[in-house]
Amino acid sequence: MTERWPKLDFEADRPVIESLHAYLQVVGKLPTRALPWCNHSWHLALRVVPRGFRSYPVFFPRGEAEVLFDCLGSTVAVETSTGFFDGFEVVGQTVARFHEQLAELLRRAGIQTDISGAPNEVEEAVPFARDKREREWDISVLARIHRAFSHANRVFETFRTGFVGKSSPSHLFWGSFDLAVTRFSGREAPLHPGGFPNLPDRVTREAYSHEVASAGFWLGGGGVDEAAFYAYGYPTPDGYCDAEVGPEGAFWHAELGEWVLPYASVREASDPQAALLEFLETSYRAVADRSGWDRAALEIPAGALGRPYDVKAERAGPA
Repeated sequence: MTERWPKLDFEADRPVIESLHAYLQVVGKLPTRALPWCNHSWHLALRVVPRGFRSYPVFFPRGEAEVLFDCLGSTVAVETSTGFFDGFEVVGQTVARFHEQLAELLRRAGIQTDISGAPNEVEEAVPFARDKREREWDISVLARIHRAFSHANRVFETFRTGFVGKSSPSHLFWGSFDLAVTRFSGREAPLHPGGFPNLPDRVTREAYSHEVASAGFWLGGGGVDEAAFYAYGYPTPDGYCDAEVGPEGAFWHAELGEWVLPYASVREASDPQAALLEFLETSYRAVADRSGWDRAALEIPAGALGRPYDVKAERAGPA
């Protein structure tokens, strides 16, 4: 469970990945329904935490609550500001059963928000209450998945420190099931065409209302049959496919219109964090330079432990 950059095998792990994705779709309905809409859907994403994936706190008449999908204990728990704490075990139950258990747990916690519905951003959106397909589960696979997301999250958060413009946190979108971190130029973007399966176009258009350079990590699928990191810009700048993006192993995926770096390339590097940071930095610069971002105003030195950005020294310029 504590292996650094654990080995991932998309084909072998796929049944568990699909089960986890389906369960997180149910969890994700709570912040979607119980929080005011935050720009670019940030409120509905899950955060990677030491034991699993946690929702943002949601509000209910008596206080606040959050949901934790505990990957180390293979449980789901609801905790509230009123002192309620309880959960149930995840054992590979059907989505219908998982939905029933979480809904009951929320009711007992005093949270009346409806979490019914169907998954988003998947081709086959079977309503939760009717999804009674058998599910596969393996807690050792779950632990490896969480550890991989945790390492990616740590590097993404490090990458965030070198940007003073608007940037998202590193967060997990349960619809597409990817961890993402996004930088913004501050300028409006062309209206997005939408077209994602089982996702209203108004959601996509709001998410891409402004120019972005985005990067992320997902476990495989969508034309890439292995765990991988990705990077793209919206709108895609001219010549982006011809940019020099590192490290070795990164390649342009023409069908996706994105740069891709296999997770295995990072895992096998002598310094995995440095390799991933190179991918994040070079893919970002390729967007920023080709789109004319004001990099001098948006970028700052990468953060150091316990030391804030030295504004006076930076503004004074070189001696």
